[in-house]
Amino acid sequence: MSVQPQRPAFGTVLASHMAVAQYQDGQWGEHQIKPVGPIEISPAAHVLHYASTCFEGFKAFRWKDGSVHVFRMDRHIARMLNSAHQLVLPEPDAGQLATMVKAVIARCREAVPEAPGALYLRPILFGTTANIGAAATPPGEATLLVLASPVWDYFAGGMKPLRILVDDQNTRCAAHLGMVKTGGNYAAAMGPTLAARAKYQADQVLFCPGGQVQETGAANFLLIRDGQLLTRGLDTTFLHGVTRDSLLTLARDAGYAVTERVFDVGEMLEWVKGGEAALSGTAAVLAGVGTLIHRGQEFRVGNGQVGPLTQALRAQLVSIQQGESKDRHGWLERV
Repeated sequence: MSVQPQRPAFGTVLASHMAVAQYQDGQWGEHQIKPVGPIEISPAAHVLHYASTCFEGFKAFRWKDGSVHVFRMDRHIARMLNSAHQLVLPEPDAGQLATMVKAVIARCREAVPEAPGALYLRPILFGTTANIGAAATPPGEATLLVLASPVWDYFAGGMKPLRILVDDQNTRCAAHLGMVKTGGNYAAAMGPTLAARAKYQADQVLFCPGGQVQETGAANFLLIRDGQLLTRGLDTTFLHGVTRDSLLTLARDAGYAVTERVFDVGEMLEWVKGGEAALSGTAAVLAGVGTLIHRGQEFRVGNGQVGPLTQALRAQLVSIQQGESKDRHGWLERV
């Protein structure tokens, strides 16, 4: 039996070209398509000193007939514009950003893998004003890039149940910026996540400040059981995931009673005795949790494996993305 070559890790390979636009003198210039390569900015650039940056991540899929379809680009662009607004960055025009994404896909079309792979799109916006004294001044110059990365099956080795450390003391990030997709929020979660990995062999940390369940450093958190789905209601403290929204929509379509509200660690631990827990995000779509670790004690989620409801809900969304099931909500755009 032939051995399949190991694919590169998610996000480590870039497609050949990127789109670039500059903001100067109060307006955005026309974008350019350039070969992917180093970019030159001043060492005094605003982003390097004051973290004035935000980004997005979504996918385009190659269907069996060879056509390419991007998933919920409009929703991701809207979220990026909100991130830019919250960070007081020059806000891109939604139409221009969509055009840039489509131009990159067109130029790198041959790099879109067949299912179960996808082309991961990464727009990033950052302040470039050269002023190291601008801590309280928003950047008047900025750069908008769109990168693309071919990615393959996230669960190539099979879905494995995750080990999650429950942190009921610390917050993932500043409470008013949780809904912003900015690098600083991910950096803030990295230290606790690496510490949890070293001490408990945990995959992620579930931040539950004050005992209220929130999200991990890189994914939304869902509780699932027969006919029911529970997740935290939207507020400013955590990222409003597009994958989360898509999964909740499909769950409602399937007759689930979907509840979005505040709930605490005690309720979560009671739920998982016979229910399921999962993390949702663009990369993995939905990843099952097998163990929760709270104050040094391990709590098995269900039977400790990836639950059947989690697997079924994930499969349903993936089937739509790959063109195998009907897109009833108009989420996919052919490009």
